[in-house]
Amino acid sequence: MIKKILQSIGVLGIVLFSLVYISDYSYLLTAVSNIYLKGHTTAFLADYEQFENRTLPASENPEPWPLHSKFNSTELTEEQEKTIVENKTVAFLIFKNDSLFFEKYYDGYGLDSKSNAFSMAKSYVSALLGKAIMEGYIESLDQAVIDFIPELKGAYASKVTVGDLSSMASGQRWDESYYSPLSVTTAAYFVEDLDRLILEQPIDEAPGQSYIYKSGTTQLLGMVIARATGKNLTEYLYESFWNPMGAEKEALWQLDSKTKGMEKAYCCIASNARDFARLSKLYKNHGKWKGKQLLDSTFIAQSIQPRFSESPEYGYGWWLKEYKGYRVHMNRGHLGQYVITFPEENLIAVRLGHEKGPKGNPEDPFTPDIYHYMNVVLDLNSDADTP
Repeated sequence: MIKKILQSIGVLGIVLFSLVYISDYSYLLTAVSNIYLKGHTTAFLADYEQFENRTLPASENPEPWPLHSKFNSTELTEEQEKTIVENKTVAFLIFKNDSLFFEKYYDGYGLDSKSNAFSMAKSYVSALLGKAIMEGYIESLDQAVIDFIPELKGAYASKVTVGDLSSMASGQRWDESYYSPLSVTTAAYFVEDLDRLILEQPIDEAPGQSYIYKSGTTQLLGMVIARATGKNLTEYLYESFWNPMGAEKEALWQLDSKTKGMEKAYCCIASNARDFARLSKLYKNHGKWKGKQLLDSTFIAQSIQPRFSESPEYGYGWWLKEYKGYRVHMNRGHLGQYVITFPEENLIAVRLGHEKGPKGNPEDPFTPDIYHYMNVVLDLNSDADTP
């Protein structure tokens, strides 16, 4: 009897597996293998090892960050350290005046450790849009997406612009749900043909009207940039910024599959904490690196201003905040990956980790941990300014 029951369970399992395999949810098999059977309920810092990647080589002329004259001379207080540790931080760095002032790693991570940036990649894609405009591949933020993707679907497909994509005002049909295995966001992480998935999401609402955060919108922008330039995103990022900014270590950009080879533009650059700070330095310095204008300063200025007054938290690919009298812009990713910049203070902080802690006020687009890290950075900044 037990043998028959086990055989029936086995047959049922095979049937269910087969049904999933031939259905629109076949990506769940990859999700189970790459994420859930690894003991996780969502993507995790080292999951890039489970996927295909395209390599971002180290710069041909790597530029180590200079060390501040008071490098690591300041220790975190017990209270400052508490939230950092409780949220399973793996890296916490502070740069002052383009020099490394404070650096601490946890959980076995170090200088060479790669970590998934998740949605911090959206800021890189926005920068690539600015570069494509600067180099004439794209006319302006107002150019229509269908000029590059004529097969785009939806009642408003002809109306959406590349600027609408960068500012999260696309009108695209999308469910931004990270923990539901049946959401399109989850599907995007595991399907082997991202372009096809994105083209199945129509522009069915009027674009350019308001901000609504959608990862698929950045993925569509990545498709535009790839078609406009004739280059894959990794290649274009390397020649535009990664190489000239002197990145010290090799990085990876996750792909949908080896066959299709499309970068997950909305997420998933795996790099180290020091190199993640370079793009923020470029933006803080108005697009100049060692005297060379890598990105148009006007584009940067527009990127770090809100497009919509009712949504002051977002510009063009960057999160924005007024905090304690300071203007702040930041890269921000799933599970609490942050590069936080206080431009007036010439101050950049990098925080990478496994968790971001409790959500806090649902009306606040920023979680409580972000305020804690900003407070720590501002507190330590006073030490960096002391002779």
